[in-house]
Amino acid sequence: MRVPEKPFAFREAAFFDGILRKWPAAHGEGYVVTQTTFEQRKGELKTYFGETAADKWVALTSNSPVSRIRETVRAGRAETASTLLDWLGEDLTGLRILDAGCGTGRLAEEMARRGAHVTAIDISAALVEEARERMPSGLAGSIDYHAGDMTDPALGAFDHVVAMDSLIHYPLPAIINLLEGFAPRVNGRILFTFAPSTPALQAMKAVGKLFPRNDRSPAIEPVAKAKLLDAIGASETLSSRLAPGRSHLVSTGFYKSNSLELRPFGRGAA
Repeated sequence: MRVPEKPFAFREAAFFDGILRKWPAAHGEGYVVTQTTFEQRKGELKTYFGETAADKWVALTSNSPVSRIRETVRAGRAETASTLLDWLGEDLTGLRILDAGCGTGRLAEEMARRGAHVTAIDISAALVEEARERMPSGLAGSIDYHAGDMTDPALGAFDHVVAMDSLIHYPLPAIINLLEGFAPRVNGRILFTFAPSTPALQAMKAVGKLFPRNDRSPAIEPVAKAKLLDAIGASETLSSRLAPGRSHLVSTGFYKSNSLELRPFGRGAA
């Protein structure tokens, strides 16, 4: 008997090598994210996006026909990408941008078309290779693709960091650790997405757990927006540098993703 496919799929994700962190119980999490759990999660994501489902992600991010379920994901991803690009602006000439969790490179390509010099990195070497093959010529800017850890300090500093659907597999403490790692290395904004915690999404996650592990993608980690904003405000590293800006929720069928902007103090939304 064929096991049903998990009823939703999300963006290819990179995973950062973990930092021990205990999130205070006052913020509603109350558990320790250890080096072991980070490494285990990284291994799961690397296997899934690099081996198990690489072909599915290549198809999803192309113009190939896909199922109705994946069509909703494709449409949602397109709206999310459009939102992030609108926030960045039409003229990115000379700006250095990190595409953290670049997948097959569509967002990186559009930023480079607008003149940005993009460092694009993903945990999946297979998806990065696909991105290199798809990269068009004649871009106003440039793209430098890497397979590996998106928080590697050797990547340098950036004007902006964009992480589209690459945090959705992380619990709240890990999201904060990741943002804290980026904050000292970004001169401008951090634009990222998270999986919003809704009753429907929690139910879909619970149903997904019924399927055999090798037949489903790594579980997402829905996060309540209010808790995320509280956690950002409670982080000295983040709150001393950046303030929450624009927010946009995309919900198309089985795809649900909330974009959030963190911008330097004293600067407008644009």
